[in-house]
Amino acid sequence: MAKLPEQGHKNNTGNAGIFSTGLLVVGISHLYSFFAPVSRIMKRSWRILFLLSLSATVSATVRAQQALPLAEQTYGDSLARMLHSGVSDSSKALAAYLLSDFWRSKDTAKSRSYLLQGRQLAKNYPYLVAIYHFYEGQYYFNTDTKKAAQAFDEAKTALLPLHTPAAIQYAAVSWFNYALMMRNEKGDSFVIANVLNKAIPLAEKAGDMDKVGHFYVQLATLLMNNAQFAKAELYNQKAIDLLRSRGPSATTLFFAYLSATSTFVFDDKLPQAKASLDQARELIAPYPNSINYPLYYYNEGLYYEGAGQYAEALVSLDKGIALAGQFHQTLLLQTMVVRKYLVFFDEKDYRKAKTFLMGVVKEGSLMAETNNRRTIYFQLAEVNRRLGDMAEAYRWSTEYSRLGDSLQKVQLKEKIVGLEARFQNAEDQKQIGLLAAEKTRAELAARNSRLFNWLLGTVCILLALTAVFSITFIRSQRKVSQLKLARAMLDGEERERKRIAQDLHDGLGGMLAGVKINLSGWAAGKPEQPRDAELYRIIDQLDRSVGELRHIARNMMPETLLKFGLETALKDLCEFYMGEDVHIEFQPFDIHRSLSLPWQMNIYRIAQELLSNAVRHAGATNIILQCSQNGPVFLVTVEDNGRGFDPAQQGKKGMGLTTVHDRVSYMNGKMEILSAPGEGTTINIELNTYGGQ
Repeated sequence: MAKLPEQGHKNNTGNAGIFSTGLLVVGISHLYSFFAPVSRIMKRSWRILFLLSLSATVSATVRAQQALPLAEQTYGDSLARMLHSGVSDSSKALAAYLLSDFWRSKDTAKSRSYLLQGRQLAKNYPYLVAIYHFYEGQYYFNTDTKKAAQAFDEAKTALLPLHTPAAIQYAAVSWFNYALMMRNEKGDSFVIANVLNKAIPLAEKAGDMDKVGHFYVQLATLLMNNAQFAKAELYNQKAIDLLRSRGPSATTLFFAYLSATSTFVFDDKLPQAKASLDQARELIAPYPNSINYPLYYYNEGLYYEGAGQYAEALVSLDKGIALAGQFHQTLLLQTMVVRKYLVFFDEKDYRKAKTFLMGVVKEGSLMAETNNRRTIYFQLAEVNRRLGDMAEAYRWSTEYSRLGDSLQKVQLKEKIVGLEARFQNAEDQKQIGLLAAEKTRAELAARNSRLFNWLLGTVCILLALTAVFSITFIRSQRKVSQLKLARAMLDGEERERKRIAQDLHDGLGGMLAGVKINLSGWAAGKPEQPRDAELYRIIDQLDRSVGELRHIARNMMPETLLKFGLETALKDLCEFYMGEDVHIEFQPFDIHRSLSLPWQMNIYRIAQELLSNAVRHAGATNIILQCSQNGPVFLVTVEDNGRGFDPAQQGKKGMGLTTVHDRVSYMNGKMEILSAPGEGTTINIELNTYGGQ
């Protein structure tokens, strides 16, 4: 598999796409429904922390944030170039998956298109088919929790049996993302258990310490959401120490610093929060267009708010809101609007504070979750009370109470359903006991019948297998015979070419050269004779004939290939076909000199035929010949800007590709033709040289 483009960080390309997972990070925990008596922010008895609800499906960061490399534009461009290059389908499939993940928060149509393109390219690779489910989950992450959970569940089921480090890495993140999708149903304890018992052990088994650090950060955020700040700080520090030892510019380290910032703010440790925030700023500063900037500004605003620097907090939040809108990070944007409400409430500008909170209600994103809605109703009652509008305060207080009653009814209904289920289970157990005896009798009666059917079925299966084996064997033998015949014909053709070339070069070529030398010598030995123009014209014609003869002999058996190897011979071939109106670019990559001569000769003939077609039949003026070798696999790509043709009509058009097909089959290869009238032609060939080393 070809190497994937670098992301601009230490993260290697093998796990590039796995870092674009859903994140709980950072500093956006939840809207607490109680008065928390901790930190400088928490100690204000009138306030409730405006963060995303733990009972929500996922946090705002999960829905809006991706752990893309900080240099994400360079990363995206590199993936696009790979997808349209001449690399193998497996590399293109992975590039398409990563592009789907790259665009999922920016352009869902593009994301979907790349996802389907990746699935089509991956159909012959079990590992890539398995990780399709992971990227399908990524695609639905922000829009459909149920579909995302199902996709991640399928991904981990398909990946774990593969036992490769890359498959285990993807399985680790699939477990984590699956837990996030089930968070609303099963709670934080379920997510924490999956991080500790599934995600982290699998990442360690795969040897991916960057991913271990990533999961430490997620664990810290979950603990912070539950007000366990000391434990959260411990895991944040473990992540930072691990990630710094592996490379100070890793993207995951940036999120670790932001997680530490928010935890320190809530734990009233502002100097430590500022130090972590400065570290995050240092990492993201070289990338002014990063999609991660809104989250940085959220944490910067959070720090300034905790420090009582309200003007600075508003500046940071406004920057974050503008960028979050640009990047379509809706929930993160609305969370920052809520933080602005809190700043104005702190400054006792209750009218402006109310305006921002009503904007959140009108926009509706945060209101979709019941606990968030109840908390916002409480704050609307509080801010209206501060404004002296007791009627409005009463109205919102009523809504708050009504929603609380509704939640209690839902919880009561769930308890009743649980009791009914347990009762029904007991009744079912009784029924099972009554049916057990009847089942035993029925099984005894059916056993003899099954035995007979089994014997009959076994005989039928054996007969069917014998027939299938016979047909397969006959077809296999026929294919082997055809392949042997093709090889014999190609080998015989090359031997005859070599014999004729040698005869032309050594026999007729030598004779013509001798005639030329004798004529030239005779004319030079008679100075008294006037120069005979006709004689010298004949000598010139004879000289050109000798050159043409040598050219024919060279095409039949290239001397450069025999002396200097395949790469030099292909370069010489490109130079031969070039002219004033034809430019050919030759791109060799890691061509081994250890290839046997027959294999080199076949590859040379394939390139010769394709270049000849492009120049003589397609009328191309620009041609690219790319040859690369990856172990036993040899790739040939010829791309031209000629007149093109309909590949379905190639047999009728006589495009001279029959011999190429034969040679590709001879080398157990595959050939792909991409062309259309007026659109130029691209031919991709994959050859297996394991028999030619």
